[in-house]
Amino acid sequence: MFLHGGWFHVLGNMLYLWIFGDNVEDRLGHFKYLIFYLLTGYVATLSHVLLYPLSDVPLIGASGAVAGILGAYLILYPRARVLTLVILFVFIQIVSIPAVVFLGIWFLLQLLSGVAGLSSQAVQGVAFWAHVGGFIAGMLLVVLFARREGTPRYY
Repeated sequence: MFLHGGWFHVLGNMLYLWIFGDNVEDRLGHFKYLIFYLLTGYVATLSHVLLYPLSDVPLIGASGAVAGILGAYLILYPRARVLTLVILFVFIQIVSIPAVVFLGIWFLLQLLSGVAGLSSQAVQGVAFWAHVGGFIAGMLLVVLFARREGTPRYY
């Protein structure tokens, strides 16, 4: 989870953590956030391994754990809005999109890409099933990790 396939991989993960991770960390607290991140990353890795058990291609990157943070954000902040850069041909605009829509589209793209990749025996360059597994794990596990709004933090 601490290696990456290149600078765009690192920067993409950091962008998603910057946008979504700080809010999730605020709700979980620092230590629980670390444990949550590592646990969702582990589940993400298992998801990939279960679908490609004979693969000898290394699995690197934090995307599965980051996907867990996205799943947690969806549960914790269902009415939040996300500023999003939308590019339609020559029109470029920043719009506020409901997080449910943004993350729903992201998850659907991961799921469809993963399903499409199942028809091929070769492991894809992107571990879509790690993203799917991490996202679902984040949605489920955040209920155990999150404290209620207004509850004091203990570090």
